[in-house]
Amino acid sequence: MTAFDFSGLTPDLILDAIESTNIRVESGLLALNSYENRVYQFLAEDKKRYVVKFYRPQRWTSLQIQEEHDFSVELATHEIPIVAPLTQSGKSLHFYQGYLFAVFPSAGGRQFEADNLEQLEWMGRFIGRMHGIAKSANFKYRPAISMQSHLFTPAEELKQSTLIPKDLHQAFFTILEQVIELTQNLYHSTNHIRLHGDCHAGNILWRDGPTFVDLDDCRSGPAIQDLWMMLSGDRQQQFIQMDTLIAAYEEFCDFDSSQLLLIEPLRAMRMIHYMAWLSNRWNDPAFPQAFPWFAEGRYWEQQILALKEQFSALQEPPLKI
Repeated sequence: MTAFDFSGLTPDLILDAIESTNIRVESGLLALNSYENRVYQFLAEDKKRYVVKFYRPQRWTSLQIQEEHDFSVELATHEIPIVAPLTQSGKSLHFYQGYLFAVFPSAGGRQFEADNLEQLEWMGRFIGRMHGIAKSANFKYRPAISMQSHLFTPAEELKQSTLIPKDLHQAFFTILEQVIELTQNLYHSTNHIRLHGDCHAGNILWRDGPTFVDLDDCRSGPAIQDLWMMLSGDRQQQFIQMDTLIAAYEEFCDFDSSQLLLIEPLRAMRMIHYMAWLSNRWNDPAFPQAFPWFAEGRYWEQQILALKEQFSALQEPPLKI
């Protein structure tokens, strides 16, 4: 693999890589909203639109990416509406001059409305169907959501970051350690299944029903991970939303209600993991351009406040259904 970044990914290389799969590009390349990978939409000679994704070098192994592909194809085979990679001559993952990449059919639609109870009911049913299939086997190569991957390692990475203003260090790391300690006490081991892993509104397209996209963060973990990110609003609204999701989910898959205890710990883990992710990617020129506020003192002041609010949320009784 080449360097961890995309410095060698030129337009000519992208076009040559696509054409190495016997797809002829007719239009220009339209860069889509992706920072971890590089993703482009294009029109081919067959007048169909496709999306090509170049995976960030040295992030996932080829075996881990292939397992992601196999999972999405398995779901699609069971009529779960998910965008799976094209398979050509038995291959969905391709390699060209140092880059792993895949080609997908282009899917359209508007964004899923998290506050729409009818749409939430649809989502609950489809996630229930997805998890029913996911339980039939385990990932062999994809990692699991864990306190090490989403709490301890990110915290150590943040301690090494030069982006956090010195005058905010004490306040930031004090509340960070408090959130980590409480999260560690609350996050208990539970049954892990194969997950979408990043099932938020931005990864769901809506056109006469949902279409799941982007399994790039699929991992093993608790089933609630694929449900809690669709919650929004105040506690009462979240209660109604979760009740709607789970009632529909249980039409196809049993739900362990004890996992409701994991919502706020998982939210804390996501917050900390996200901050460390941005810090680790800061040398990629795309990140300072897309997230200029990340290196500003005001952002870190806001994160101190957000962590304090999350510390309070961790101490509240969990949602019940």
